[in-house]
Amino acid sequence: MADHRADPSALRFLIGHDLKVTRERANLKQTEAAKVLGCSQAKINYLESGKTQQKPDEVTALLRAYDADVEHVDRMASLAARADQGTWWAPFSDVLPNWFKIFVGLEGLAAAEFSYESLLLPGQLQTPDYAAGLLVGNLRVPPMDAPQVVRARMARQRLTDDTNPLRFRAVIEQYVLDRVVGGPQVMRAQLEHLLTLMQRDNVELHVMPVSVAVHDGLDGDFLLLDFDEAQSIGYIEYPTGAIYVQDQDQVGAYTLSADRLCDAALSVSDTADAITARIETLATNSED
Repeated sequence: MADHRADPSALRFLIGHDLKVTRERANLKQTEAAKVLGCSQAKINYLESGKTQQKPDEVTALLRAYDADVEHVDRMASLAARADQGTWWAPFSDVLPNWFKIFVGLEGLAAAEFSYESLLLPGQLQTPDYAAGLLVGNLRVPPMDAPQVVRARMARQRLTDDTNPLRFRAVIEQYVLDRVVGGPQVMRAQLEHLLTLMQRDNVELHVMPVSVAVHDGLDGDFLLLDFDEAQSIGYIEYPTGAIYVQDQDQVGAYTLSADRLCDAALSVSDTADAITARIETLATNSED
């Protein structure tokens, strides 16, 4: 996890999640965990929910009591030691909804991300003009805030980061290519940007053709975040909030769906051909 993407609230979220999962696997109750630290059950609940900063010695004591292996204990204690750093997205705090800030922090800490999108391109793939086009007439983003929202979205992008690039895999519906956001010129530039990103080893993009009538994505858009030092998390967004999938059995089911979606969609090379064909169509239409 790169320090330049530090976010204390996101780190507390990850550490707390790990403490809870590991305790439950050890078949211990919060009251029993409280005895380890000589504290109240309420404090254990705060530690697991991320409301209270977890100290390295507390994390170490709890995980050892849960019979976690030494390497895991050391990893989580190391994370706890870094949970007092600054928040990288602080300059954009005024335009990020409170419910979205945790995700932005988690995404900045993630090593890999999978996204299934049925209507739009994922934020990691968007150009500034495409992102701006999506905000035209948006009910939740005042026009005066739109430029800062676009800057925040661009700041989140890590696909071309020289020091810590995000490993990114996505499946988008064919309809996404057909939705001309911002006009033909903006959309052409956006599609050309996709082709450029797809040349990178850390980017894998698949288009789901309309001809595939039934697939795992019909249940709705979802996103997965994988971390080098913590357990994976699922993320499902709705217009005014989000759900975090933390149960590892459920996360495993979403991971399986992600693999099945990639298998059902066009290959990477066929996806590039489909994007190229769409660019040519836009060019022809703009000349007419």
